[in-house]
Amino acid sequence: MEFKNTKGIFLQIADNISEKVMEGKYPPGEKIPSVRDLASEMGVNPNTVMRTYSELQTRGIIDNKRGVGYYVSSDATGIIRQWKRQEFFEIDLPIIVRQTKMLDISFEELKPYFVSNNK
Repeated sequence: MEFKNTKGIFLQIADNISEKVMEGKYPPGEKIPSVRDLASEMGVNPNTVMRTYSELQTRGIIDNKRGVGYYVSSDATGIIRQWKRQEFFEIDLPIIVRQTKMLDISFEELKPYFVSNNK
């Protein structure tokens, strides 16, 4: 995983795990990698992964079963969706709106990007 300077590494790892939950790679009730395994896989200090897991546990996305490991909570998908929606509206959308205004892009020009043929 390539880390960016714009966000703390532990939060980037949390985002990565959250994406895997949303994609179904870590379904609710499933065990996630141990702190040591994930630290080794990501090439980071185990303390960084511990901080990530602590953050995810505080948010209710994972549960710690003492002596057994960390598991995806039953409410994880909904919690992540709400968290990411809030992040989108507070961080991403203002940047997009600013760019469209600066580049004089109309809503009509954007419409094709929002129309999905899959629905």
